[in-house]
Amino acid sequence: MRRRKIRSIVGGLSFASALFIFQACYGMPQDMLDDVFIQGKVLSSTTNLPLYGIKVESDYEENYVITNSQGEFAFYTPWSDSLKLSIMDTDPESDGNYISKDTILINPGQEVFLNITLEEN
Repeated sequence: MRRRKIRSIVGGLSFASALFIFQACYGMPQDMLDDVFIQGKVLSSTTNLPLYGIKVESDYEENYVITNSQGEFAFYTPWSDSLKLSIMDTDPESDGNYISKDTILINPGQEVFLNITLEEN
């Protein structure tokens, strides 16, 4: 009887630990609030090539991502009637110096895809 209780407790703790590790490694893509999934691509206006290392930031609590080698980005941010996004070059020495850009999304849906071009400074 005692052995069965110990197995039950250890089994429950093991399952809870596995769930915690999964969340820690993979995160949760979205909370239960009304969120907007913003994704897109940042390109150079002169070469039309993707830009790596561009910071795309929403005005909500420093929620931002950095573009990957294909110039792509994606993140969730809380929904609002208007969302301000700032796009800025964070590493001008690697791919040139690009002029920052701000944009405002009015009444965005649940998903937004943006093609953004930046001009060289």
